[in-house]
Amino acid sequence: MANTLLMPKAAAVWLVDNTALSFEQIAQFCKLHPLEVGAIADGESAQGIKGLDPVITGQLSRDEIAKGEADPSYKLKLQEPKVRVPESKRRAPRYTPLSKRQDRPNAILWLVKNHPELKDAQISRLVGTTKSTIEQIRNRTHWNSNNLVPMDPVTLGLCSQIDLDLEVQRASKGLPPAAPAGDTLLPASMTESLEVGAEQPEKEEEELDANAVFAKLSSLKSTSQDDDEE
Repeated sequence: MANTLLMPKAAAVWLVDNTALSFEQIAQFCKLHPLEVGAIADGESAQGIKGLDPVITGQLSRDEIAKGEADPSYKLKLQEPKVRVPESKRRAPRYTPLSKRQDRPNAILWLVKNHPELKDAQISRLVGTTKSTIEQIRNRTHWNSNNLVPMDPVTLGLCSQIDLDLEVQRASKGLPPAAPAGDTLLPASMTESLEVGAEQPEKEEEELDANAVFAKLSSLKSTSQDDDEE
């Protein structure tokens, strides 16, 4: 990747305002036309652009500017960047070794059965297949459907567990939470109400016992009074 000047028009604005370089030198350095540099100097172009010092960005040295100012025929040289930014590469389709391609339909069937939330594009990224093949396996119209056996693509080495988990996580976003399976604990409010309800009969029994005791005491007292009167 060739080294290019950052924000060439902004650099040209700064060089016009802060150096004695010729329009041709600035145009050559910033990859602009000399007439455009002249328009910048006259205020007819780049009026809303703030100048950018190429010395601060590390793309031009003070010595290089001094050489250019001393010799109008001198061509400014762009400095090599101190940090290389790796060139972005377009991600190529996942390559599947020939020895594992026969297992790919089994892996697709496993993904379709165990992760129905995955989209065709996600399955294609994971195992390196086409949407038509996925559709055939979904609909059981694949030429080898009767012999397919669901097999984990991670175990087959067609993708990593990290890639699979990432795609599943992406596909699960926005989906309603799964219903709980098996026995679950009752809410605290229900258990409290049940406990209160369970205690009530005991309280009623206690109240009944107390009433019976008082009634018995009253009857004994009245009996003793009758004996005294006799």
